[in-house]
Amino acid sequence: MLRRHRREVSVVIAIAALAIVLAAVAPGYFARANLRDLFLANLPVLIIALGATLVILTGEIDISVGSVFAVCGVTAGLAAKAGLPVLAAGLAACAVGAATGAINGLLVAKVRVPSIVVTLAMMVALRDALRWGTEGAWVQDLPTGFQWLGLTQSLYPVAMGAVAIALVGAMAWGMRHLAVGRAIYATGSNPDAARLVGFDTAFVKLSVFAVAGGLTGLAALLNAVRFNQIPTNAGLGLEMKVIAAVVVGGAAIRGGQGNIVGTLLGVTLLSAIGPALTFLGVSAYWERAIQGGIILAAVALDAARERADTQRTRIRPQGPAYV
Repeated sequence: MLRRHRREVSVVIAIAALAIVLAAVAPGYFARANLRDLFLANLPVLIIALGATLVILTGEIDISVGSVFAVCGVTAGLAAKAGLPVLAAGLAACAVGAATGAINGLLVAKVRVPSIVVTLAMMVALRDALRWGTEGAWVQDLPTGFQWLGLTQSLYPVAMGAVAIALVGAMAWGMRHLAVGRAIYATGSNPDAARLVGFDTAFVKLSVFAVAGGLTGLAALLNAVRFNQIPTNAGLGLEMKVIAAVVVGGAAIRGGQGNIVGTLLGVTLLSAIGPALTFLGVSAYWERAIQGGIILAAVALDAARERADTQRTRIRPQGPAYV
């Protein structure tokens, strides 16, 4: 059991060690207001990371999430300013995210362009298109009912806690017990075998990109309602934090391995490191360096593990040959 979940156990130990250090050196870190701000600031990261987990499980990657996040946030703000209710503004943001993800998925699954090339191009195109369309101006003068989704500022964190629990619980259960979860794991583990048993791997990949885009739209909405204006440069560098959180939670970059609970733990650890550096008197600029180091370490670990698996397969004793 411990061996099977050793990556998750390692992350839990890292979180506990960080908490012990902070409790001893900077107890102010655990102030109620700080923890609430940490949760609300990183809830969008968690939601995007859930979608990114699905993409990575299929053996693909999406580095356009930061740009999609910015476009969806601006879409939600403009829809609210146009007089749409907050629910319709949220649906518009999710629809834009899902459509963008579907385009990525279509190019990856049907045209067979490598996902890193497709999403890199999408990242640049969306960022420049948004800059051209808005001329860098932030969305301001948002209606009062848009902020905090129309809830009180004290009730909003409680509602978002329920949203986070529902999303994580539903996706963890679905990946374990539903056929769609098995199709995603099979597509990432061995696409040829998955096709032989009847899974449409192209449709699976297209779908996970679309779902990930829709979740990015939801994350953009929940981030936008916390402020009275929406920046057009939101989400810069977000893809680095999301991918680092997913891989530190145990997902293999080559696909087929990982789970939702691991992603939750990875987001918790990565979200705690940045503010912890500030409380410990270390420059916050180290946060990005740490995230990059985590991604490099995870990729190197995956490559070493794959090489070891290949060698074990080669030296495994073969049964007697019958002529």
